[in-house]
Amino acid sequence: MQHDAPHSPATLAAQGMGATMMPHRDIVPPIHLATTFERAEDGSLPGGRIYARDASPAYDPAEALLCELEGGAQAALFASGMAAASAVLLALKPGARIVAPHDMYWSLRNWMIGFSANWQIGLDFYADAEELAALLQHPADLVWVETPANPTWELLDIARAAELAHDAGARLVVDSTVPTPVFTRPLALGADVVMHSATKYLNGHSDVVAGVLVTRAEDDFWTRIKTARAAGGAVLGPFEAWLLNRGLRTLFPRVRTAAASALRIAQHFEHHPALLAVLYPGLPAHPGHDIACRQMEGGFGAMLSLRVRGGEAAARRVAGAVKIFRRATSLGSVESLIEHRGPIEGPGTRCPLDLLRISVGIEDPDDLIADLEQALDKANGA
Repeated sequence: MQHDAPHSPATLAAQGMGATMMPHRDIVPPIHLATTFERAEDGSLPGGRIYARDASPAYDPAEALLCELEGGAQAALFASGMAAASAVLLALKPGARIVAPHDMYWSLRNWMIGFSANWQIGLDFYADAEELAALLQHPADLVWVETPANPTWELLDIARAAELAHDAGARLVVDSTVPTPVFTRPLALGADVVMHSATKYLNGHSDVVAGVLVTRAEDDFWTRIKTARAAGGAVLGPFEAWLLNRGLRTLFPRVRTAAASALRIAQHFEHHPALLAVLYPGLPAHPGHDIACRQMEGGFGAMLSLRVRGGEAAARRVAGAVKIFRRATSLGSVESLIEHRGPIEGPGTRCPLDLLRISVGIEDPDDLIADLEQALDKANGA
């Protein structure tokens, strides 16, 4: 008996898993607005649902697609990336120990510090694989990884981190917002849970705030995560879920186009006299390039950072002189963004104050290069 060949992830995303809605055979799924569902006369639930807070049909298409793209057992949508990350920590028990990277999304790092102190949870930070290995000489419950790490784009070997975490009795959670499943599938490398701020590349149009977790196994820890979502109410609205599902259908061409442009921009400016460094994993000179080649397939992402000669003031002038790039927080959308990141993070930041974080969109890369060139020229002439 012959079987159809499995579809590629790009095809599954473009067709929204290929599902059609009955009875009209809609190509695009409808928006499900119902908040509650009728029981049968005997009290049973023939529709399989009780209440939309944690069981809305609006979540099904995006959750099913993300579960397939990540190779997981189940996915869960959240109201934001922070809500998704918070649910992971809320699933821990008192006295647990977390090991997390020094360089990671700043808002989550700060929240993690406060949460751990309030809930009597141990928290240790590592800078690299060697420090992670040293910290995991002692038992832990959760290892958090963000790779490439925002905003300096260090790489950590996920397979090695998974081995170290599991040997210490810990689960490994990977924030894969930047590479997306287009370039990296952490569960296949040994991670237990993968997290995304779906606000970014998964939606890709700067019009939805959302988050998602995908688990390798439907175990007790996942049950506690789902309970945290339901009880805490950190759920997505049906229209936002519909928009996210629509954004996912263009995920692969958007991310591949942006990453190809990011590589061109990084190569163009790598030795620019006005810059101290270009931080991008796709450059062979990047310290994590070999790891990136192992665990990022088909591209190196669309995020890069420029360190400007002349310090904080010079970086501010460059950001102020761009004409095509938008000066805005966030990343992963179709428009290119630039941000003078250190001052945004504020006191205690580890981000160099001469650093400009760039999210490359899908504009013509020649236009983006020309815009940065004129901004550097204008800043230097100031």
